[in-house]
Amino acid sequence: MPTHLPVTPLYPLFYEKLMRRALEEDLGRAGDLTTDAVVPPETRAEARLVARSAGRIAGLAAALSAFSLLDSGLSIHILAGDGADVAAGTTLALIEGAARPILSAERTALNILGRLSGIATATWQVVEQIRDLDTEITCTRKTTPCLRALEKYAVRVGGGSNHRFGLDDAVLIKDNHLVVAGGLRPAILRARAQIGHLVKIEVEVDTLSQLEELLTLDVDAVLLDNMDPATLRQAVAMVGRRIITEASGGITPATVRAIAETGVDMISLGWLTHTVRNFDVALDFQAL
Repeated sequence: MPTHLPVTPLYPLFYEKLMRRALEEDLGRAGDLTTDAVVPPETRAEARLVARSAGRIAGLAAALSAFSLLDSGLSIHILAGDGADVAAGTTLALIEGAARPILSAERTALNILGRLSGIATATWQVVEQIRDLDTEITCTRKTTPCLRALEKYAVRVGGGSNHRFGLDDAVLIKDNHLVVAGGLRPAILRARAQIGHLVKIEVEVDTLSQLEELLTLDVDAVLLDNMDPATLRQAVAMVGRRIITEASGGITPATVRAIAETGVDMISLGWLTHTVRNFDVALDFQAL
């Protein structure tokens, strides 16, 4: 399995605007009616951010920014940051200060931390299944709208790699493109004439006859779509390492091992970002 270096933390630029919008969505036009009515403004509290299940943490800094955006005077101490593999019951961070902003930011923080840690944990578990093989796990563009940068970051924290971030960073010619363009050759020739020299071209095929034609053309990678393991083995043998091979289409943790054993270079799983369960995390309070 390829070795992954430690993941570079995200700059606040990537998540602060999003967290502001999430807080605005929750606080609405009148603020936190419950907290403001029940908790006197001078009340102070300590809160422990606790993992309720075992897994890999991702998105902690983004989650904690929800608290600091409401009150920059809060004291926040991280005990287990992104990339940490934790047991159920582990305290991830301590937050101390005015009780009102801690209570008001609680759900927004837990939502983002649970989502990203769920993705990181699922990715890590899939990567572990094929650690002895030379196949890389990657994600897709099947992400939550407006959360793509964070969800792809969580995949990296889990030990996976990222597919393209959007339509603007690589050419991926899929089946509908081929229908409209009139086939493999015209689609690839037009793409190669249009793009810059640093842009890669990948093409989706779903039959071995398509692959045979593709190998006569100038492409960098092939996406082998919805092929069973036996067909994938034949495809990998046909390619012979001349270009990158990627298996995709309905792959789940239950099938990923058999797919990896065919020798493909990459396995892309939309499942990592559109089907995984949230990581169970909570905020435990103690009044001071």
